[in-house]
Amino acid sequence: MTTRPLVFATPEYGYLQAALCGTAALEAGDIDTFAFPDGERYLRLLTPVEGRDVVLIGGTVDDAAALTLFDLACGAVHYGARRLTLVVPYYGYATMERAAKPGEVVTAKTRAALFSAIPPASYGNRVILLDLHSEGIPHYFEAGLVATHVYAKPVIRDMILDIADGQPFVLACTDAGRAKWVESLANDLGVTAAFVFKRRHDGERTEITAIDAQVAGKAVILYDDMIRTGGSLIGAARAYQRAGAVRLAAVATHGVFPGDALHKLQATGLFSAIACTDSHPRARALASAEPTVGPPLRVASVAPLLAPHLAGHVL
Repeated sequence: MTTRPLVFATPEYGYLQAALCGTAALEAGDIDTFAFPDGERYLRLLTPVEGRDVVLIGGTVDDAAALTLFDLACGAVHYGARRLTLVVPYYGYATMERAAKPGEVVTAKTRAALFSAIPPASYGNRVILLDLHSEGIPHYFEAGLVATHVYAKPVIRDMILDIADGQPFVLACTDAGRAKWVESLANDLGVTAAFVFKRRHDGERTEITAIDAQVAGKAVILYDDMIRTGGSLIGAARAYQRAGAVRLAAVATHGVFPGDALHKLQATGLFSAIACTDSHPRARALASAEPTVGPPLRVASVAPLLAPHLAGHVL
């Protein structure tokens, strides 16, 4: 009997299944899926899983994708998976990781409870998460589902160095929320870290009030864990530009880019480069399209980050 983990992926993450199997010499499994006329989804594990270590790749890019991952996981255990590993490159409920107002539902916790309800395989279940918006989220998983938080720093560092192209730069963040992470990365790179300070008005609108580093005449590379609409990124970039930065670039782990968010970022003319990983399938799709304005989106694979956490469990 083969001891290589058997890797399945939800439809959105087929590209990562191929990359992981190529990087770590894992075996790819096949699924069959289609939608019934009423919208119900049919799922079938075509590759037998009995007695195998099974890896399921799927992000929570929307509720349907999260439920597909849950259903496939339950099916794998039911059909005899020996060990179950969920690989969730993008945990899409991280914004609601806590309740700020009475009555708010902490969706990051309820989704963790959902995945924790997957029946246990004989050798246990685990979930691998990448660059979470809140570091407390792994503690929401329970009932024996062991959570591992993987940091994308090696890939992020390489993207930043590629953009810098040997020229000096300042590493900056869009708000104080990622200050410690950016400071750590800046120390590794041997560069100065810069931060902006914000004042919130009317509960929603924010105003940048100060920058804590000298950026006049310097290139600035901004890092954030996630780019969605890009509003915070644009606001911070304009503040650094007003402070005298001569060149701006943006790097993120998760490139979500709903709607025309990427086009809006490119159209500002602020950025010489925009880069992210392929943790979200939207980034992969946008990178393959030619931009109408601005720099093309650069995308780096997270497969080399995740592969050691899977290959290390070959028995």
